[in-house]
Amino acid sequence: MNHDSVREASDFFNSLLMEHFLKRKQRAPQAMPMHLVIAFSLFSTRRQEETTRLLWSDLDEKHSRVLVRDMKNPGEKNGNHVWCDLPAQALTIIQAMPRVKEQIFPYTTDAISANFTRACKLLGIADLHFHDLRHEGVSRLFEIGYSIPHAASVSGHRSWSSLKRYTHIREEGDKYVDWKWLPDVTGDRMVADFDSSFDPMLTMDASLSDLVSDS
Repeated sequence: MNHDSVREASDFFNSLLMEHFLKRKQRAPQAMPMHLVIAFSLFSTRRQEETTRLLWSDLDEKHSRVLVRDMKNPGEKNGNHVWCDLPAQALTIIQAMPRVKEQIFPYTTDAISANFTRACKLLGIADLHFHDLRHEGVSRLFEIGYSIPHAASVSGHRSWSSLKRYTHIREEGDKYVDWKWLPDVTGDRMVADFDSSFDPMLTMDASLSDLVSDS
């Protein structure tokens, strides 16, 4: 998916996926809060596997940053721990998560992928991948005026040259400032229904039955 397509894909995230997962959460409070996972990945620019490894003990709320363990990097992954800044929305989403396990988002990458892929199939969304959220998130940083070093402090890119492909993006302000679903992902309205006894390993089966009931 090219960059322009990624920008267009944000409409899918907004109008289809977020609405789908919020409605699912209302029907099945015990289901994985995919609306929070998606929103966090968008605002934080975190990769899927990085999100699942974030620990409460590695969160520095005072300085709005989190330690990303084993960050993907050519030739160096294990032990490549990097402090990454958290935009305000990303930090607020984290603060809305219940502290039920040592991980902030106690879900498996397989479960997240299954939920995302099945929802896209159900909603008729083609050629869209979870990693596109990272591209959308980085694009947003440049739209709101971040410099390359500032954007890198959020995304964790070691090589600034990797971010040069985003420099053509014009500073247009934050299109997510009045995002329809911002109250749902930064408040406690939806999270209050989260079942603290919920076992994330059961999510794939639960979400599958959920999606079948939608069809």
